[in-house]
Amino acid sequence: MKSKTERKTKKAAAVKTDKTVAVNKKASFDYFFVETFEAGISLEGSEVKSVKMGDVSLRDSFCHLENGSLELKNCRISPYGKVGAFPPDPTRSRRLLLHKTQIARLAAKAEEKGFTIVPVKMYMKGRFVKVEIALAKGKKNYEKKQVIKDRDISRTAEREIGAYR
Repeated sequence: MKSKTERKTKKAAAVKTDKTVAVNKKASFDYFFVETFEAGISLEGSEVKSVKMGDVSLRDSFCHLENGSLELKNCRISPYGKVGAFPPDPTRSRRLLLHKTQIARLAAKAEEKGFTIVPVKMYMKGRFVKVEIALAKGKKNYEKKQVIKDRDISRTAEREIGAYR
């Protein structure tokens, strides 16, 4: 029989297992993140297994407010191989789980010109699948070019430092 301390340490270890499944790199390039939120997501059992395997793409996905709830659109979760005869649609819209006050706050901000709600990353928190969403403001083309320019400058500086050593 296990002692109480062994059980507590196992529980604490299980809670800390945050595994990032998918990251939307394009969103960080196209938008400035004003505020981020953690949301649960409503999935079917076979979709959870696909997420655990990492068969998720957030590339062209976005969040949309419908009937007082927030939905994740265009998120591709590939069907699980052993699901059976009727797998769920890979790009169906999935409901995001937030408090009503958070949804109302996001809706008010998203109504303002230039703001949108984008998914940033999907990860496992314990046994639950979570989505980090961000209230974002779009970047202009010249701002994107400046980011690329700064990245190139820092890469060349790192190379020169490495060659000097």
